[in-house]
Amino acid sequence: MTIATLVIAALATAGVIARPFRLPEAVWAVGGAVLLVLFDLLPIGGAVVGIAKGTDVYLFLAGMMLLAELGRREGLFDWLAEFAVRRARGSGKRLFLLIYGVGVLVTVFLSNDATAVVLTPAVYAAAKAAGAKPLPYLLICAFVANAASFVLPISNPANLVVFGTHMPPLGAWLREFAPPSLASIALTFVALRARLGTAIAVPVQGEPLPQPLSRGGLLAGLGIAATGVVLLAASARGVPLGLPTFCAGFAAAVLVLSLNRQSPWPLLAGISWSVLPLVAGLFVLVEALRHVGVIAVLGRLVKEAAAYSLAGTAFSAGAIVALVANLMNNLPVALVAGSSLAHAPGSIVGAVLIGVDLGPNLSITGSLATILWLIALRREGEAIGFWDFLKLGVIVMPPSLLGALVALMVRG
Repeated sequence: MTIATLVIAALATAGVIARPFRLPEAVWAVGGAVLLVLFDLLPIGGAVVGIAKGTDVYLFLAGMMLLAELGRREGLFDWLAEFAVRRARGSGKRLFLLIYGVGVLVTVFLSNDATAVVLTPAVYAAAKAAGAKPLPYLLICAFVANAASFVLPISNPANLVVFGTHMPPLGAWLREFAPPSLASIALTFVALRARLGTAIAVPVQGEPLPQPLSRGGLLAGLGIAATGVVLLAASARGVPLGLPTFCAGFAAAVLVLSLNRQSPWPLLAGISWSVLPLVAGLFVLVEALRHVGVIAVLGRLVKEAAAYSLAGTAFSAGAIVALVANLMNNLPVALVAGSSLAHAPGSIVGAVLIGVDLGPNLSITGSLATILWLIALRREGEAIGFWDFLKLGVIVMPPSLLGALVALMVRG
């Protein structure tokens, strides 16, 4: 039973990563979940429990996708693109720096998924407006989305999954994770800048004429900003982020559609809803691992290792989780880690969180944010292969992970 569960979970995860026959990622995650129930490896009640555990994440993603599609349709991203190109003043390097800085801000205050969903179309539009090849600048969105994703609890839904009901207060979080976050952001920038230096050294077009932002675009932008404020307040109070995010996205959409007297169907049709069953399937796969006792075994192993060497266990756990996140996707890894580390020392939990958040910068399907980024790329007619991303990730991720873990250990 345990072996069969592990095999199905592994095959489903491999399908999500490799997308055989070009089938959507959700097909493989949901297919694996269905097989577990059909072969009686997981009771249907257990599958329902697994799906229900993702409710907050579904609401969070739905709200963010509503805001992103609303901004895209109302021209907010085109306006941002024009602004970015004017500020770059013909310099590809300056445009790179500008996009990276905006990416950090969006990730910190709106989550890494928002960077993938909201910022990627804007960056594509900026690169096209500047007459530059979009992919080098689009890669910033993928990498900064993970590099800056543990500055605040709201910066990554995986943070909420790892800590669960034991989320530290905002002040304690900042004291622990501010130094590692700074190391991660800085080292990721240096590595990306060095690796993409030739591509971004090409001058971009001069300043375009300023274009006015439409009323709908302004309202969409205000909705995104208001969502960031709401999420920060919710995080400080320990309130789950899903419902506030969904309500903010829903309210912004209703307001803009009502003022413009538009039908909601084109807006809804433009959203990549397949990400929701993908996440639900991953939650069921993790619930199956819990059902066969894998999580209990992992928890026991961590406890025994910590008794031998706390610092060594923390550092090793962070590095191992970073690699495993690229084999399983970091969201199920965060679920497994959160359950396994319920009573582990804080330094181990912190190192694991860094591994969960930053490790996915190694491969193209290591995190949900990167998958969302891939979907956004396909929508714009761009693409990058697994091996091409991996060749860049091998250069960018290891030094930033090492620096972040060292900063965490020194702080501790």
